[in-house]
Amino acid sequence: MASLLHIDTSIKGPQSVSRRLTARAADRWRAVHPDGEVHYRDFAADPVPHLDGDGLAAMLPPSTHTPAQAEVYARSLALIDEIKQADTVLLGLPLYNFGAPSTVKAWVDHLIVPGVSFDPESGQGLLGDTELVVLAARGGGYGPGTPRAGWDHAEAWLPHGLSLTGLVPRFITAELTMADDNPAMADLRPLAAQSLADAEAAIDALWTPATVGA
Repeated sequence: MASLLHIDTSIKGPQSVSRRLTARAADRWRAVHPDGEVHYRDFAADPVPHLDGDGLAAMLPPSTHTPAQAEVYARSLALIDEIKQADTVLLGLPLYNFGAPSTVKAWVDHLIVPGVSFDPESGQGLLGDTELVVLAARGGGYGPGTPRAGWDHAEAWLPHGLSLTGLVPRFITAELTMADDNPAMADLRPLAAQSLADAEAAIDALWTPATVGA
């Protein structure tokens, strides 16, 4: 049975564009996998704890763990297992202060466990069989030629952060999402609407019956 892991991370609730995009993608996935299972996580409501000193336990033999280290290690194993059990992961990725939400960084940190998410001897990632689709939203414009080109450090960082695991993110991005609420961006509203429409069209093209059966 096909399985989807749907992760939202935005703190904006119903006003979130990334949540709107992940919801659309999840609906699209269900349409193509009517008998599939969907597992949902909301990092805004139930955040992944950030690593502390006990998080270094991932680099130590489990037999040497203290009780606190064993608790952190078990959490990492559970998060990795969620990915291993999923055929597809949907990750909402809003841009906050030019970077990813700290809960996404915490999640990635928990996924880096030698012998579980990657082979420390060969360097081979062990999660590469899972598809990762990232639904990104950013309030401004960060494309080539814009004043803040290259300032989106979330999209630039995520493939590097996950590189050991074998997960390869596919990004679908809507930008200029603040245009409707910011009078200073009023002239950019047509571009914002087009960016959102393009993102929605890309989502609607995911997981056609032909690609699922391939």
